[in-house]
Amino acid sequence: MQDMAERLAKLRDDADDCLLISRLATDKPKRELFARLAEDLTAMARDVERAMNAASAADAQRPKPGKS
Repeated sequence: MQDMAERLAKLRDDADDCLLISRLATDKPKRELFARLAEDLTAMARDVERAMNAASAADAQRPKPGKS
């Protein structure tokens, strides 16, 4: 799960970087491209976070060995 958390943090950092680049870009096509990339990376980060939460919930409901 730690690997997933690191990947999630990387996605969020990349999304933030793309958003910053889109705000600083001087030409419109580059602004639009990096804004779309930021949106896509943000959506991916949300999907990864949902998957992590679902996996954690499934782990919490799984019976522990040796316990009844």
